[in-house]
Amino acid sequence: MKKENKNLTSFSEHLDMQYGKKGTIIRDTYEQEFEAFKLGVMLQELRKEQGLTQEQLAQKCGTTKTYISRIENNASDIRLSTLMRIIREGFGLHLKLSVEI
Repeated sequence: MKKENKNLTSFSEHLDMQYGKKGTIIRDTYEQEFEAFKLGVMLQELRKEQGLTQEQLAQKCGTTKTYISRIENNASDIRLSTLMRIIREGFGLHLKLSVEI
């Protein structure tokens, strides 16, 4: 017979305890920062998959190595037009957005 561990919580429950329920200011801030973090990781992974340095990517899309680094390390907000240019000119890809309810 399998023993149930009543001390385990789901990730959603953990977030509720740590940052509050969805819709609270602290939780909304966490969610926004996490999305920015994911975007930076995604760009870094794409860059590495294509064998590009930050400097090479910056040159391809008309920005600076410092800016690419800041995006990858979640230290900079990024405009949609800039993100689209990095994806299109830097990686030769197309950006597809979706909205979740």
